[in-house]
Amino acid sequence: MTQAIILAGGKGTRLSAQLKGMPKCLIDIDGTPLLQRQLQLLKQHGVDDVVLLVSHGADQVARFLETNDNFGIKVRLIDDGPPRGTSGAVLASLDSLGERFLVIYGDILMNVDLTRFCAAHAASGADATLFLHPNDHPADSDLVEMSDDHWITAFHPYPHDPSSYHANLVNAALYVVEKRALLAWQGFKTPSDFGKDLFPAMLAAGARLKGYCSFEYLKDVGTPVRLAKALNHLRQGVVRRASLTEKQKAVFIDRDGTLNVHRGFISKAVDLDLFADAPDAVRRLNENEYRVVVITNQPVIARGEASFAELRGIHAKLETLLGNHGAFLDAIYVCPHHPDKGFTGEVAALKLDCECRKPRTGMITQAVSDLNIDISRSWLVGDTTIDMETGRRAGLRTILVRTGEAGRDGKYDAKADFYADNLTEAVAIIGANSETTLDH
Repeated sequence: MTQAIILAGGKGTRLSAQLKGMPKCLIDIDGTPLLQRQLQLLKQHGVDDVVLLVSHGADQVARFLETNDNFGIKVRLIDDGPPRGTSGAVLASLDSLGERFLVIYGDILMNVDLTRFCAAHAASGADATLFLHPNDHPADSDLVEMSDDHWITAFHPYPHDPSSYHANLVNAALYVVEKRALLAWQGFKTPSDFGKDLFPAMLAAGARLKGYCSFEYLKDVGTPVRLAKALNHLRQGVVRRASLTEKQKAVFIDRDGTLNVHRGFISKAVDLDLFADAPDAVRRLNENEYRVVVITNQPVIARGEASFAELRGIHAKLETLLGNHGAFLDAIYVCPHHPDKGFTGEVAALKLDCECRKPRTGMITQAVSDLNIDISRSWLVGDTTIDMETGRRAGLRTILVRTGEAGRDGKYDAKADFYADNLTEAVAIIGANSETTLDH
C-alpha cells in the first residue's frame, strides 16, 4: 500500500484575510477544509497511512483531525520545524516514511486518479514519477523535458530564456517516490525544492525519473486569485469533469496547414509559424473544456529528414507559441512511419504500412483510450481530404479549413460535415453545433 506525506507546514501569508489565523491546509473550499478533501481522496484510492508535516497552527490541525477521527485513516503529525523547503522537509522526515510514498503539497486542490498514477509508477521501475500537465501560463511555470517514452531528461525552472522553446509540461507538484532513491540525499542542502534543486541533482547523478502526463484537475490555491478560480471551477463542475472517470469531449486538429503555415514537410523548428488566429482559437477550446489533441503524419522521421529530437524541438516551439497566448494542447500524437522506400538516409525500421498513419485511425484510437474521449461529442479539423477520411472512419464530425491544402490534395472522396475559412471559424462552428455554446 502506498503511503502519503502531505506538506502542510506553510503559514499561508498570502491568504491571511481568508484564513483568519487558521493554518493554510484548513482553508475552506466551498464548505469543506482543503485537508479534508485531500484525505478523503487518499482514502478513496486506498491510501490509509498519511504523514502530515505541520508547523503554523499545528494544534488546530490536531484538533480538527481528532474531531473527525482522522477520517478513518492513520494520520501522524510531524512538526515541520524551521523552513527546509519541500524536498528538505521530506528528507528530514525520511525515517518516518515507507518504502514508496506520495508527496502532496498542502495547498493543492485535486481530482486525480491516484490509483492509476501509482500503478504507472510501479510499472515503470522509476525512482520517482512526477505528475505533469499543460497549463495556460507555461512561461512562468517550472517545466520538464522528456524523451518520447516519458523519461525525464531535463528540468527548466522559471524564469525561462524568452528566446528558448519548451514543451508545455508543467511540474504539478505531485510525486510518487521510492525511499531508497532518497537515502543518499539526506545530507542535501537545506532549504531545497524538489523541482528546482533535488530532482535536477538526482537526474544529473543518474536517477530514473518518469513523467506522468494528465489533464486531470490539480491546482494550487495559495493566493486569493487562485483560490477564487478554484472555487469557481468546483462550483461549475469543472473539477468533477476533469477526471479520467468522466468521458471527455475532444477536438482533434491536424498540424501543418491547420495550426501552422503549410510549407511542405517541416524538418526544423525555424520553419514552423503558427497561423495568427490559431492561439486564440485553441484557447477558446481549452476554456470550454475540450481536450485539444494534435494528430499528425510526420514521414520526415522515416525518410531520415528529421530526427525524433528535432521533431520534439518543433513541437516545443509549437507549444511555446501557443502558451504565450494562454493556449495549450492536451496531447500530440505522431505517426513517424512511411510505407514507401528509396529515400536517402531513410530509417528502415520505420518504413512500414502502419495503423497510425492517417487516414487510418490508430492515433485517434490511442487518444480515445488515453484520455477517455467520447467520440460522439468530438470533432476533427484539418485541411486535407486525408483528414476528412480519417474523421469519417473514426466516427467524428469533420471540418475542412480552407487554409493549407484546403482540400486540394484530392487523395480521397471524403466530404466534410462543415467548411471553415480558418481555425477560428471552425471553433465557432463547433460551438454552434455542440451541446453548449462556446464562450467568447
